[in-house]
Amino acid sequence: MSAEIDPPAAQPDRAPLRVAVIGGGISGLAAAHRLLEQSSTAEVTVYEAAERVGGVFGTEQIGEYLIETGADSFITNKPHALDLCRRLGLEDRLIPTDSTYRRSLILHNGEPVPTPDGFNLMVPARIGPMLTTPLLSPLGKLRLGLEYFLPRRTDNGDESLASFVRRRLGQQTFERIVQPMVGGIYTSDPEKLSLAATLPRFLDMERDHGSLIRAALRQRRVGRKASGEESAASGARYGLFASLKGGMSELLEALSRRLEAKNALRLGCPVVAIEPAHEADRTHYEVRLADGTSILSDAVILALPAYRAADLIDGWNRELAETLREIEYASSAIVISGHRLEDIRHPLDAFGLVIPHIEQRQILAVSFLSRKFPGRAPDGRVVLRTFVGGALQPELLEQPDDDLIGMVQGELRDILGVEGKPDFVRVARWHRKMPQYHVGHLERVQQIESLTRRSPGLFVAGNAYHGVGIPDCIRSGEQAAERVHETFVAAGSPARAET
Repeated sequence: MSAEIDPPAAQPDRAPLRVAVIGGGISGLAAAHRLLEQSSTAEVTVYEAAERVGGVFGTEQIGEYLIETGADSFITNKPHALDLCRRLGLEDRLIPTDSTYRRSLILHNGEPVPTPDGFNLMVPARIGPMLTTPLLSPLGKLRLGLEYFLPRRTDNGDESLASFVRRRLGQQTFERIVQPMVGGIYTSDPEKLSLAATLPRFLDMERDHGSLIRAALRQRRVGRKASGEESAASGARYGLFASLKGGMSELLEALSRRLEAKNALRLGCPVVAIEPAHEADRTHYEVRLADGTSILSDAVILALPAYRAADLIDGWNRELAETLREIEYASSAIVISGHRLEDIRHPLDAFGLVIPHIEQRQILAVSFLSRKFPGRAPDGRVVLRTFVGGALQPELLEQPDDDLIGMVQGELRDILGVEGKPDFVRVARWHRKMPQYHVGHLERVQQIESLTRRSPGLFVAGNAYHGVGIPDCIRSGEQAAERVHETFVAAGSPARAET
């Protein structure tokens, strides 16, 4: 393996730094915005192939309904999305979830059952609800309780989520509770999903306390003592999730306005290749556009799915391209529909419902959007967002929209008693949008980052590396921007070849 190239040495009186950000999703927009915050002289341009920014964002007004075709909220215990909203002047637009319905349901033997109170993805913090839940048999509850006494794992190698949960909590807890809850987040195969890359805090709990249950009980006691301090925490005002009054696209629109004011956004502008400006010089890059023109840049941030980033650099950086392609992706679809509450048998007294794979249904989950956030549906109506596909059922996405809608309506009728004609139905397909953090993911990302350091000025960002949530994507883009700033501005921008 060749030695890594050091960043360029400082050189005075050079032209302003020119940065190309490829991809107009939230990571790319956040990267460009952060660059412009850091430098008033940098020339930053976002190149987006589509005619709109956003990636997996999409807010749409349908009559009195306000729907989301992509992400509908962001988690608040990671500060990056909240912080960006505040810097964009959106703090007064933030809204919390509706506490009236703040719980979730799990399908069990065809019937929605409340998730045990205090159960946090895979750890029970309260004993009583676990003793009374119908989700587990008496033997399943006994096996769960034995977790308190099991020895901690001594092997530090990566482990799949399925292996970890079976080892600590037993088969029933895995397949009836944990799999559907985590599957709703990652749309993944839990037999392949890396716990270290997705939910490392549970590994820490086992390592530090020997038992997940023991750790959760201790944390709950500490939380009670610190309740006064928690009330001042950054996420306390909004609960665990937050959105914006006018939908998640408000965040994109605010970012777009900032970038457009700096003439930093080019839509409908596909990039077909990124190449070093000179074969022996990887400190400047030629950004080749689909219209045949080329732009010379000092730095490039690839804020794209890993496989698309690989295509752009494959001609000159095969090793990095092949490593990027090792990150697999899953596809999914969301069927969004509006209904009269009187047409639904179930009271929908929760934020949503997740479906265990063992139930053998054709949907992954149903989110009750207008139960989560106010202003999403007219009085007496509700918005349902039904998820289909993922890593475990990719074949379901081969159907045309009409068949997909019919399948979803049949499942909603059977599970929730949804009758009548919906006020509207929309299908949003997300092809290869969810990266799969398989066992070994952290090592793979470490290798990708090592390989990019051999080409100073080339950076990657997005949901393929260090988290799939909105705050993770924002953090990824902003960290890429900060590395550009440290490499070029703090050290001094290198001389750029003339265009």
